[in-house]
Amino acid sequence: MPRTELDQTDAKILAELQKDARQSNVELAKRIGLSPSPCLARVRALEKSGVIGRYVALVDPDTVGLGVSVFIQVTLERQVERALEAFEAKMHAFPEVMECYLMTGDSDYLVRILVRDNSEVERFIVQKISTIEGVANIKSSFALKQVKYKTEINVTR
Repeated sequence: MPRTELDQTDAKILAELQKDARQSNVELAKRIGLSPSPCLARVRALEKSGVIGRYVALVDPDTVGLGVSVFIQVTLERQVERALEAFEAKMHAFPEVMECYLMTGDSDYLVRILVRDNSEVERFIVQKISTIEGVANIKSSFALKQVKYKTEINVTR
């Protein structure tokens, strides 16, 4: 997708919506100093251009019993397109996978899962990751404490 140039008003809109996407257009317009009609037109343009991809509710994992966050480094036998595509398709299919990145360095992928307990980590690694064709090595690290987590992207320059 092509890069969208944002002016200061667009940046203010994005900053406000990232803090609270449920606010009304009237509230948003007041906070950024626009009247409601041009504010709504700008929001719609940001949505249409793909800058705003979707609106979501953020759930606290601990409150729903998913307090174990694990980072898994996966190395494939070979980094060929077919193996990469197969691995990535599996990651999309597993609901425990919160994030998955193709990496440079010692491992091919960094995967973050969110589960209830250690037995679910074991089950995920043994029954899911290790059964994917082409996986050569798996290393996992448990997050002891989340020091920083944010969803807001700094769009101001």
